[in-house]
Amino acid sequence: MPKAACLIGWPAAHSRSPLIHRYWLKQLSLDGDYRTEAVEPAAFVDFVSHLAAHGYAGANVTIPHKEAALALSRPDARARAVGAANTLYFDGGVLSSTNTDVEGFINNLDASAPGWDQTENAVVLGAGGSSRAVVFGLLDRGITRLYLANRTRQRAELLAQQFGGRVIPIDWDGIAGVLSRAGLLVNTTSLGMKGQPPLEIDISRLPSGATVADLVYVPLQTALLKSAMARHLKTADGLGMLLHQAVRGFELWFGQRPQVTPALRALIESDLTAV
Repeated sequence: MPKAACLIGWPAAHSRSPLIHRYWLKQLSLDGDYRTEAVEPAAFVDFVSHLAAHGYAGANVTIPHKEAALALSRPDARARAVGAANTLYFDGGVLSSTNTDVEGFINNLDASAPGWDQTENAVVLGAGGSSRAVVFGLLDRGITRLYLANRTRQRAELLAQQFGGRVIPIDWDGIAGVLSRAGLLVNTTSLGMKGQPPLEIDISRLPSGATVADLVYVPLQTALLKSAMARHLKTADGLGMLLHQAVRGFELWFGQRPQVTPALRALIESDLTAV
């Protein structure tokens, strides 16, 4: 029987993951499939407990199931540190999990903005699940000091307690005061996303060699990225992260490591633009 994987979410129809994985299956001439499974929270435990019986070698997990997926599987150190799992796979018959948002973010930075990691200081906006993955990845790559701003400061303080003294929580209105010493600015919030309020931030204080990353990919070029490009700063967008985070899951399920190519990016860009 051909191998199959799926995306589990509620809702799930908006995901571009099937387009990405089916492209790779075709490119690598593999007999397999990737499907979407809309599973409401009340049914999630039963669905995951019978994942193999449903015909799946693994799955991606998205909102609102990432924390539940962690509890129902054997997480690796990365998933435990982030506190959420976005990828399920079988290892020796045991349902295991990881979080590929970490490598998706870091690998996209490496590809889009080489040399970004020469800085000691970073500013991260937001303290949700995506922020945890970003903070983990940046600390792992040697960022010395990470300023964490969230509209509700208490959430930033809780995340800082989890990751230790290199993470410094700051008030939202204190962002401007730390930008001048930051070589990297990352937006992990939904601000600036289509249908969401704008991200109102003046990046004029960022150093000339800084990098700006935005996890939002609808629109492809957010106002934040446009501001960075106008200053000729290096940038990394949310679509790049989406593509890079998919690589390891595909490898775990189908046994071959795919590549993020310009052709794949063009395919997803076209789909996003069509919508």
